[in-house]
Amino acid sequence: MPAISSQKPYRVGRSKTGLGLFATKPIKKGTRIIRYYGPILDSRIPEHDDIENKYLFELNGRWTIDGSVRKNLARYINHSCRPNAESDVRPRERKVFIRAIKNIEPGDEINYDYGTDYFKAYLKPIGCKCESCEKKRKKLRAEARAERAKVKARAERKAEKAGAKDLANKDTKSKGFKNKAAKKKKLNGHAVVGANGRARA
Repeated sequence: MPAISSQKPYRVGRSKTGLGLFATKPIKKGTRIIRYYGPILDSRIPEHDDIENKYLFELNGRWTIDGSVRKNLARYINHSCRPNAESDVRPRERKVFIRAIKNIEPGDEINYDYGTDYFKAYLKPIGCKCESCEKKRKKLRAEARAERAKVKARAERKAEKAGAKDLANKDTKSKGFKNKAAKKKKLNGHAVVGANGRARA
């Protein structure tokens, strides 16, 4: 099994979500990148069980790693719904390693899936900001804009048709009025309609 490189192939840097861990060298698929490090907490000890922070990594029902210590650079690895790494959990050894599941190029942000429970508790309420979800949101926004544009265009065409129809109706009415006026003029001067409905000059 590949060992962690003595020369660290990563650095902490600015990410969309704050800080992140970025590759400084090519990392091959299957390589162990970094160990998730911190004190081991025992859930049977009340003081340990009461510790709350977002860097707790549960190994099993009893043991948890408190990754909030500064020495643990793996805590800077952000969540992704389409990650390039994964957590290799070893409950018996009480260790967690982060391993590449894709070839990672220099400059790429290293990320892994935090799991359903963490996602529901911390990420879903604020909206996942991983690259995959950002792309999905951009696509949905673009589709919504296109749909709004289609609806607007349809409404404009409908209004144009209705306007053209109204104009045609007005033309027809005005022609009818002109024809009636012309008929009245033919009755030798002043056309007057009598009580019996007949015109008399």
